[in-house]
Amino acid sequence: MKPSYTNFDQIENDLKLLDLQRKVAWEELKVVKTEFKEEINPLNWIENFLSRTGKYGVFVFLRKLLLKK
Repeated sequence: MKPSYTNFDQIENDLKLLDLQRKVAWEELKVVKTEFKEEINPLNWIENFLSRTGKYGVFVFLRKLLLKK
């Protein structure tokens, strides 16, 4: 449904609103792009892998330590 305008001020206001919405959407895309780049960074993968294996290793060590007694 197309809006019906009665004067040019309404058109200008809508155009300004749409321009601002476009700029906000563009900035959100920039943030998503940056976050995506950080997520696919191989060093980030290695860090996550080491963190998780370290936690698992501590869990296994404590389990063996408690079961030996």
